[in-house]
Amino acid sequence: MSLKAFANILVGLSLWANSARSVPTARSLDVLDPYLFKPRISFDNDGTFKLTVFSDLHYGENPWDWWGTEHDANSTRLITNMLAAENPSYVVINGDLITGENTFKENSTDLVNEILGPINKARIPFSTTQGNHDNQVNITHLKEIQRELSISPLSYTRIAPPGVGGVGGPGNYWVPIYRKKYDFAPVLILWFFDSRGGFKTDNTPMPDWVDPSVAKWMEEEVAMMNLLWGPAERRSALAFVHIPPNAIQAVSETLNSTLNPGLNADELGQGSTQASGPGEQGNDSVFWDALNSHITNLHAVVSGHDHGNEWCAREPTKDVIFCFDKHSGYGGYDSPDWGRGVRTFIFSSTDPTHGVETYIKLEDGTVRDRVVLDKNYQ
Repeated sequence: MSLKAFANILVGLSLWANSARSVPTARSLDVLDPYLFKPRISFDNDGTFKLTVFSDLHYGENPWDWWGTEHDANSTRLITNMLAAENPSYVVINGDLITGENTFKENSTDLVNEILGPINKARIPFSTTQGNHDNQVNITHLKEIQRELSISPLSYTRIAPPGVGGVGGPGNYWVPIYRKKYDFAPVLILWFFDSRGGFKTDNTPMPDWVDPSVAKWMEEEVAMMNLLWGPAERRSALAFVHIPPNAIQAVSETLNSTLNPGLNADELGQGSTQASGPGEQGNDSVFWDALNSHITNLHAVVSGHDHGNEWCAREPTKDVIFCFDKHSGYGGYDSPDWGRGVRTFIFSSTDPTHGVETYIKLEDGTVRDRVVLDKNYQ
């Protein structure tokens, strides 16, 4: 164990000893630093933190046709080029890594090696969420995560505790980001939620919303953070989930193209948001309410799934900003005029109330839809 990790444990033990509340030691250690044996993620020396998001890569489509493997090769080239162009501090892949209904069951997880190859080679820390196409007859979220963890030393993806996430939804976790590597408490928490969707391996439908069990887990995690690290107001947050919350459909109907720039080619409806099928409306509300009740200084909720959208807008009922990713992969539905690329977030301050800059960068280097997400953003 490193001296840094040992010192943090000593500080944590001191904090618990002086606490009026009783806290299970093993649980507290896990919250204090769930990545004791990985490098700590921190802001860069210039005081900034740059996070780049890839989304909807859709590897493994039609592997029996020439264009299937060509699409995968083109997506790998895009990942490599965008990593070089953006040089991020951290990378997120926000769901639909694989088109699991097309690929072959015997080698589906081999595609994870292909997807993560450029990130591993660049030695950039990263996290993933999984999407509806990652739960299919030939693949599951759990199998993808297990393969990722087995080949990527700098993966910060985690599997949720037993009983959290429901059937098919193990990818609920958080990652602490520090101002400096040796600080006791983080200044930013990246939250990752599993919206499930797709099909079970027996080809029956999977629920396409974040399971209600995540709400209680979230409340408990935040309470532990507040106890160990101090008030939540000292930290900010950014949340990722593949399928947009159901409340975002109403937001899409009132967009202002000047205030909310960005491609808006997908009309949201059934299948576009969580719990949008017949009789399912409201099934994601337990998660959505908990997210906005317990997470303080939440800069934005970020989703993929709808390839033709790339805008940011404020959801008025919760007063929270929502952003779409950018469709990155050559797989999945597309249109020639949409382009492919990434969404990047730049934190220029550790002040949790400071705005965050975000923009879309296309594979050809074009930058568009640059906005600052702050209290004035609509």
